Amino acid sequence: MNGDRDGKQQRRGRAREQERNVAPPAPEALPSPVADSHTHLDMQDRGVEESLRLASAVNVTKLIQVGCDVPSSEWAERMAQQHADIHATVALHPNEGPRLVLGDVDGWSGQQRAAGGLRALEAALARIDELAASPHVVGVGETGLDYYRTGPEGVAAQQESFRRHIEIAKRHGKCLVIHDREAHEDVLRILEEEGAPERVVFHCYSGDAAMAKVCADRGYVMSFAGPVTFKANQALRDALRVAPLELVLVETDAPFLTPAPYRGRPNAPYLIPLTVRSMAETRGMDVAELCAAIDSNTRRVFSLR
Repeated sequence: MNGDRDGKQQRRGRAREQERNVAPPAPEALPSPVADSHTHLDMQDRGVEESLRLASAVNVTKLIQVGCDVPSSEWAERMAQQHADIHATVALHPNEGPRLVLGDVDGWSGQQRAAGGLRALEAALARIDELAASPHVVGVGETGLDYYRTGPEGVAAQQESFRRHIEIAKRHGKCLVIHDREAHEDVLRILEEEGAPERVVFHCYSGDAAMAKVCADRGYVMSFAGPVTFKANQALRDALRVAPLELVLVETDAPFLTPAPYRGRPNAPYLIPLTVRSMAETRGMDVAELCAAIDSNTRRVFSLR
């Protein structure tokens, strides 16, 4: 009997694992167009054309393809050249700066590693600066700070990279797209110290209602992703309620952060309707009204036609 029970448990475990790898079904289409303001098509299993087709079928008509390092930023800019409904942002992810600066090279002394790492960061930032000049690039990001994965030894490199991205965004007149994980105070402080660009987006907003009020006072845009649909994340819903409608965007951050009820399964832009409907319910407003606001905000923030 124990063997039979163990066998059933193993089969159920395999079935659950298989389900986690299966793409969720397409939700009901939205009543009017919206954009996915932050996605990573290069990390998803589908081809670009298929991703665009599936998204369009549910009225997700524009995608902001986000760069995280030099190769992905180059790819984003190239996809934006080739597809009218894809727009690019370019940057070094917060964890990329420390990786470049602290990278270990066999046979190098600590001093040699430091010098080589700084040169590598400078070269990467120079390439991001070149890409930011492209008319197909609508933003600089995702940049910012992430203290979750990077230890104390990487903080200085992260902060320097963030400051440099702020300068690049301002010089090119592009939106700044911020990745902020467990670093709220430092992100807000550095934006004040450097002088924020005219347009700033907190991607996958993760602060509370008090921080949302600070962002609103400074005119920073808050983009909400799948976590706002998770039952335990009441603080995020409270933040969404106090965020001014004109400062709200929606995103997937696909293939990550799949909204409920498909958390843990592969995310993609065509699942935006799940998050939008949850957001409308949280704010107590009509879905069509929220779609219209998100569309208008996205066009304004990223200077889209």
